[in-house]
Amino acid sequence: MLQRFGMKQNNSVQTPIVPGFKICKDEGGKQVDKMCFMQMVGCLMYLASTCPDLMFAISLLSRYLEHSTQLHLHLANRVLRYIQGTTEFGIFYKGGSDKLIAYSDSDYARDVDDKKSTTGNVFLFGSAAISWCSKKQPIVSLSTTETEFIAATSCSCQHIWLKRFDTWLNWARVHNYSVR
Repeated sequence: MLQRFGMKQNNSVQTPIVPGFKICKDEGGKQVDKMCFMQMVGCLMYLASTCPDLMFAISLLSRYLEHSTQLHLHLANRVLRYIQGTTEFGIFYKGGSDKLIAYSDSDYARDVDDKKSTTGNVFLFGSAAISWCSKKQPIVSLSTTETEFIAATSCSCQHIWLKRFDTWLNWARVHNYSVR
């Protein structure tokens, strides 16, 4: 992917997005090739299935597929530069622990265009991430507390689903049901 988008020789960066950076529609910005930008974001989405650390930045980029500018391309290039320095990273699944741990967080009114907040959560089974999410909240919150409650509720719903799936998998193992 780095070679495809001409980023193989670029220097790496430590984070996929600059902390505190807020992206916007950039109405007056110079537009870039829409198809190329869509392909870049699509490749990053595919990669996010094994790299939860990219999810937030990719979630931001995907909001601007229809009207992408140099600002958005610059952020996508930064994500690729981050990947350049993390090609040896991965998720390691080791046995022994059956504890499901969830982490949830949100930011307050991060989107400068519509003032909506972003929710993020990650679920760890043992030592590895098994489910993660970063998405814009559907409503405008009036306080940081409300934003955190929305994030916690979203995380709780995902937790219930994961527990039900785990219960079903255990039932399938006990009854020799083939899981594909």
